[in-house]
Amino acid sequence: MPIAVRTNLETSPWRLSVAPMIDWTDRHCRTFHRLITRHTRLYTEMVTTGALLHGDVPRHLDFNPQEHPVALQLGGSEPADLAHCAKLAEQWGYDEVNLNCGCPSERVQRGAFGACLMAEPMLVADCVKAMRDATALPVTVKHRIGIDRSDSYAFVRDFVGTVAERGGCEVFIVHARSAWLQGLSPKENREIPPLRYESAYRLKQEFPHLTIVVNGGIRHEDEIAEHLRHVDGVMVGRHAYHEPWAMATWDERFFGDAPLARDRDATEDRLVQYLQELAAAGVPWGHASRHMLGLRNGTPGARRWRQVWSDSRYKAGPPEAAQQAARQALALQNRRLSDTPNPFAVSTP
Repeated sequence: MPIAVRTNLETSPWRLSVAPMIDWTDRHCRTFHRLITRHTRLYTEMVTTGALLHGDVPRHLDFNPQEHPVALQLGGSEPADLAHCAKLAEQWGYDEVNLNCGCPSERVQRGAFGACLMAEPMLVADCVKAMRDATALPVTVKHRIGIDRSDSYAFVRDFVGTVAERGGCEVFIVHARSAWLQGLSPKENREIPPLRYESAYRLKQEFPHLTIVVNGGIRHEDEIAEHLRHVDGVMVGRHAYHEPWAMATWDERFFGDAPLARDRDATEDRLVQYLQELAAAGVPWGHASRHMLGLRNGTPGARRWRQVWSDSRYKAGPPEAAQQAARQALALQNRRLSDTPNPFAVSTP
């Protein structure tokens, strides 16, 4: 029996969200996710301050209005640079600015930001304060529960306490694993350090005035509901990307609103309309269609449907042609399955 969850639209804006994921949660991915859930908060990929100060700002910051609520995640460690980028986020219409204090990659470490910032809570507090002074948007921090050998509860408690008191941060998104900065790849850092959700729970108990969101290894609805008994919000990462249809029930269960997406065919149709808009604007649509490849996971014929959408030969033509071929492959596979004799069927005279 599902765990009961209190639902109303006045709950925390961070009640449920999809994590920022490099190379995945671009504007096309977020547009697709918004076809499935209207209330779940969406995050950009991490954008470095250098990319905004010295690069193509529209390419990094442009997004579709239907993506709201949407947050910009920044990577950086210079208060003045982060303040400038936070101001850009407000000008471009984002709903939140999030500071990355959780990424363990070597490239990020060389830039002196990400998870290694947890060793410098005073600097993080200065960064948050500078950003809050520059914008009226909520400024939030996403972090781990520890780094390397500094992984006691006292370490993360002091980090949160310092950033909250001195920087004014009110929302902390807690990836409930430590980051091992040496010897593990980013992928291994998402899998090997053990999950300790109780650390996030204790933070909420010790700082009841703060918004605490838990992240890391969360998959199913009942897991989400259980976490919401202890903290203010849940952030789901790779499961939301690989199994996007799992989000179809979130609006009803966790926000008390009617489901947005009622069947996969209609959701695919709506994304194809978006792909047609991209094609008409001269934008290659294949980069956007890749985000929906998990839409039919677990349904008959899903593999053949994915194969068609992944076939580079179709990406040179219009997206509606790819959809037609994918639907035909899906229907053919379903017919084959329905025509296959059931060896366990009991014949009657």
